[in-house]
Amino acid sequence: MKKGKPTTIIPGILGGLVALLLIGAFSCSNKKNQEVQTTLVKKGTFTEELVEEGTLRAVNSININAPRISYRYGGLKIATIVEDGSEVNKGDTLLIFDPSEVKKSIVDIEQRLDIQHAELDKLVATQNSEIEDLEAELKISGIDLEISKINFEQSVYEAEITKKEIQLKLENAQLALERAKEQIENKKKIHEVDLFQKKITIGQLNEQLREAKETVGMLVVVSPANGIAILEDNWMSRQKWQEGDQPYSGSKIITLPDLSEMMADAKINEVDALKITLGLPVTITPDAFSDSTYMGELTWMANLAQKKDWETNIKVFPVGISIPDSDASLMPGLTVSCRIKISEQPDALLIPLDAVFRDDFSEFVYVKTGTGFKRREIVIEKYNADFACIEKGLEEHEEVALSDPFLNKMEEESDASTSDLAKL
Repeated sequence: MKKGKPTTIIPGILGGLVALLLIGAFSCSNKKNQEVQTTLVKKGTFTEELVEEGTLRAVNSININAPRISYRYGGLKIATIVEDGSEVNKGDTLLIFDPSEVKKSIVDIEQRLDIQHAELDKLVATQNSEIEDLEAELKISGIDLEISKINFEQSVYEAEITKKEIQLKLENAQLALERAKEQIENKKKIHEVDLFQKKITIGQLNEQLREAKETVGMLVVVSPANGIAILEDNWMSRQKWQEGDQPYSGSKIITLPDLSEMMADAKINEVDALKITLGLPVTITPDAFSDSTYMGELTWMANLAQKKDWETNIKVFPVGISIPDSDASLMPGLTVSCRIKISEQPDALLIPLDAVFRDDFSEFVYVKTGTGFKRREIVIEKYNADFACIEKGLEEHEEVALSDPFLNKMEEESDASTSDLAKL
């Protein structure tokens, strides 16, 4: 009796274990089948659209540029700059450039002016002295002439030779007087030229001093209007302008945008550019707050393509999208998603992009049948960011998988192989 009990109990236990294993396997299989999500093929309006990344900017803005100063003051250097994105009022200081080089020039010009003025005073004194000496000589020549005239008048009773000598002295005195007058006139003309040149030099220095003092004022840049100060990028460092940077004269440093009218700039691939026409509606979604959307319109497109960047040969066409109903939350420089609506096709067969699978030869879906899923090749007419428009291969209300249903089977076979290896 004791030996018979185990023979009756063990088969019962084994049967129960087998039943439990079958139930577990069945429930596990059902669970994995249930994990394959599906969707119905539906008819609807297919919207052909392009989704491109864009950047916001103001339609109207005031550019604040580096002042244009003379080369003699050296290069510009930013000493102080307003914080990017800060709100400013008219008259607020936006930029201060280092004035040290200009102030050195002012000191140098003032010293040179002092020297030139001193030299002018000395020149005037020298000229006056020279004229006084010549005028004294002129008076002496005049006296000599008068004496010669008297002697000539009294020479009536003199011998002819003496008369002739006195007459020659008179003529010589007359020539000396005329020469003295000419010397004074010539010297005055020379003096005028010397004075003119000296005054030109002083005038040039005064002009340089005026320009230098005016330049000092230009190195402090104030806001011409109320607004938001947006710092531009330094093309050399590819970062926002900052203290210590040395921009060229005329470089754009700050933009004061008019936030009442905004637009988005985007770039369209040359392949898609043929589909684009002006006036197309655009839905704009800021990346910073994707729960808000704005309606826009494609209002501008470049006539010529350009390289997307220097690292590739991809060509793009820049486009502009106006946003008529913008608000204060739309700030210049924000990145936005631009959904350009190209066309609509009613009564189209649609499936989500997640339901489309591809290999090297075709596009296909997994259609749900009574016994599982069956692979079926399809022909897709066109895509958008969310759906595929089906041309052939599917009918309305058919059910397709949103993931590969055979991946579960492959996982099961892999798990079974791993279990068998573990048992060995």
